[in-house]
Amino acid sequence: MKMHVGINVTNLNKSIEFYSKIFNVEPVKVKPDYAKFLLDYPGLNFTLNLKDEVSGNQVGHFGFQVENLQEVLQHKERLEKLGFFAREEMDVTCCYATQDKFWVTDPDGNEWEFFYTKGDAENMETDSACCTTQPEKEETKTSSSCCS
Repeated sequence: MKMHVGINVTNLNKSIEFYSKIFNVEPVKVKPDYAKFLLDYPGLNFTLNLKDEVSGNQVGHFGFQVENLQEVLQHKERLEKLGFFAREEMDVTCCYATQDKFWVTDPDGNEWEFFYTKGDAENMETDSACCTTQPEKEETKTSSSCCS
């Protein structure tokens, strides 16, 4: 079984480039208005659908939960070497959990987090960086929608 996520994008080539780097694989199918990635780990059927207009983060956010802090740091280092700005949030309490994480943003404003959950928390902690708007950096939207 694979989870399926289809998102709308305004620039298919830029989005293919972004997601090829994020997933570390090339799409299995590309058409003039469509691209499909099939991932075994995590099990995901992920498609890009070209639209004339997309209005930012249409969902809260997307993410990859990993097994430990070392995996978080490995993905962060890999993506920074590829030129991504990764907004780091270590030892934050967010979404009723204590986490180590970082965020990247796709060309249409969709946010992706790579995170390790260290434990449950009783509070949302809305003063945490994960729950507040961050300033934009290097033409990359970095406001987190973890808690919205």
